[in-house]
Amino acid sequence: MQPATSPKGQAPDIAAQVTFAMRIMGIAPIPRNYELYYEAYIGSNPRLTKELAALGSKATQEELDEIGARYFAHIHHAAGVERAHSRLAAQLNDLLALMRDEQFALESYNRVLGETADNINNKSAASVEILRSAMTLLSRATEDTMSQGKELVENVSLKSVEMDVIRQELDEYKRIANTDSLTRLANRRAFDEKLSSVYNSDQIRTYTGLLIADIDHFKKVNDTFGHPVGDKILATVGTVIRSNLRREAFVARTGGEEFAIILNDQTVEECVQVADRIRTALANTPFKNSKTGVNYGPITLSIGVCQASLAEDPVDLYNKADVALYCAKNAGRNRTMLFEDGMKKDTGRNWLLYRR
Repeated sequence: MQPATSPKGQAPDIAAQVTFAMRIMGIAPIPRNYELYYEAYIGSNPRLTKELAALGSKATQEELDEIGARYFAHIHHAAGVERAHSRLAAQLNDLLALMRDEQFALESYNRVLGETADNINNKSAASVEILRSAMTLLSRATEDTMSQGKELVENVSLKSVEMDVIRQELDEYKRIANTDSLTRLANRRAFDEKLSSVYNSDQIRTYTGLLIADIDHFKKVNDTFGHPVGDKILATVGTVIRSNLRREAFVARTGGEEFAIILNDQTVEECVQVADRIRTALANTPFKNSKTGVNYGPITLSIGVCQASLAEDPVDLYNKADVALYCAKNAGRNRTMLFEDGMKKDTGRNWLLYRR
């Protein structure tokens, strides 16, 4: 996507250029469209830029939303959830209407039964014609009620299927909302939920460990090779971490170059062993451009470990694992540090320096 030319030949800021380009192409000036074209303009995702360029100046909103759903799920999933919620509410209202109709039909049937019983019990009116009439009335009312009951069962069954489809959609939206789009790991939202659940049971808490891993010198990698390369490295690191964990282990990208791992049913020693296995695997992973021969590595991790039993709550657990990570950085990086009482960050120095 090429930058638009300002009408007065000026060099406006990026936001103004993007807005001007969208206006020239007739793109609706709504937030989700702006984010698409802004990201394409700054070139943070070459594939996105290429796809938007292929649409030209005749892009429809449907086409833009389709691209947006792939690259910015965090924005588009909310609208999907809202639509699914509306559909679910409509299905429930339909079910309530069906139940009300059934209730009315049963009340009418009961009324017919009552009136017929009164006529039969009235001996002065007991005659062949009255009995025949009563039987006909009862037969017709029963058939109508049974027919309505069968229709109700079919309608309720249909609504149940429709609601199950909506439930599956909602499950998918939740999965998207809890997934980091770059690494396909869980994101910070999912991590916070999982970490909170650790303290639901003393038994779980006793044998659960938290590992916080941070890529060493990642800022330098981004500054030297660019963010597209940095993104590929992040994705590869995520894959290496995941492949060196048991299936039931929880791993998330919690922000930037930081990853968090929650291990259940693991002793302190086992948690440290897992951390060292991940570090070794990553250090031995080649990060080389097969086309240009440029070597981006070595890429290493510093990891802080803390057992949940040593912390009062999820926040305390995260902070203590983070302190251990700080100590690993401060001790030379590419190492695992287990939290111990007495560990603390050096508040007199800039912690951000140690996260690079």
